[in-house]
Amino acid sequence: MSPEKPSKNEDEYFARRDAELLRQQRAAAQQAAAESERKQHYMKCPKCGYDLITGEWDGIQIDQCTHCHGIWFDAGEAEALLKTATTPNVLGRVFRAVVKGVTRK
Repeated sequence: MSPEKPSKNEDEYFARRDAELLRQQRAAAQQAAAESERKQHYMKCPKCGYDLITGEWDGIQIDQCTHCHGIWFDAGEAEALLKTATTPNVLGRVFRAVVKGVTRK
């Protein structure tokens, strides 16, 4: 018995199937790489890379670096904090409270 040569339709089918499998594998690898990258940077200081701690002020979360003491707001949090301000010096009060919380041992 001699093996039969695959038809042109079979070749096309397997080529399309292989291309689709390769596309799916690449998409899965890209998604895994993006998820890994996100996990590496989650709750890390954008300036120095150390861990961030979260505090709350008037219902708004404020993130502060444990190393450089930088204060970071998520989208819209600074504006929300300013809207809830009852006195013009609310940011000074917030910064003092956050620094006091970070430096407390």
